[in-house]
Amino acid sequence: HYIRVLTDRVFLTVVMPNTLLLMVLSVSIGLCLGLALAHLLNRDFRGQRLVQTVLLLPLMIAPVIASMMMRWMFNDQFGIVGVVWEGLGFAPQAWLAERWPAFAIIVFTDVWIWTPWFTIILLAGLKSLPREPYEAAAIDAASKWRMFTHLTLPMLRPVIAVCVVIRAIDAFRTFDQVWVISQGGPARQTEVFSVYAYVEAFHNLNFGRGSAAAIIGALIIMMLGIALYKVLDRYMDVSR
Repeated sequence: HYIRVLTDRVFLTVVMPNTLLLMVLSVSIGLCLGLALAHLLNRDFRGQRLVQTVLLLPLMIAPVIASMMMRWMFNDQFGIVGVVWEGLGFAPQAWLAERWPAFAIIVFTDVWIWTPWFTIILLAGLKSLPREPYEAAAIDAASKWRMFTHLTLPMLRPVIAVCVVIRAIDAFRTFDQVWVISQGGPARQTEVFSVYAYVEAFHNLNFGRGSAAAIIGALIIMMLGIALYKVLDRYMDVSR
């Protein structure tokens, strides 16, 4: 079973590349958006609490429900996105019938769900930063961009590293969004590791091969998490 999984062309050329690409895109885009939102929220303004509550709404929705919403929004016959798209003069688009549009919708859904998580963690990190370095930089007439790149980011590196490691491990095992939106289609072109193991075990009723795929995935997640943490610890001083 292990040999069959590791020599399966679909697993090697479609499933694993899709899984890694989804992980990289979801984590990187979510981190950038979360950092930007956290930086904007790290100041007092009227209606701040209301804005924070609205930004956290995606976290309060189950991933299955959010994925179903996205699937209906991008439906080529009834979806609001298709209506707007055609209203702008573009030709009708079958979003979920092609590999990359369907994969982009999955990434978009995952980013939409998890960006608030990045925001709240990074905002807590920003709130804990000391004010003295910023006051010294303001006396030296440093610009806001230089403060952000030379003060905020270096001091926030441990928090960013922890967020990246936790979210990368979670993104690697993403199942709900992919299964609800595309079920790995069209023609298994958006299939990821968790969907592969599920289909083998519960659709093909090949429990041995499904279990082997799950264990292989668990080992990959473990090695990836350890390697990622060591790299980030080396370059971002996480443990210090």
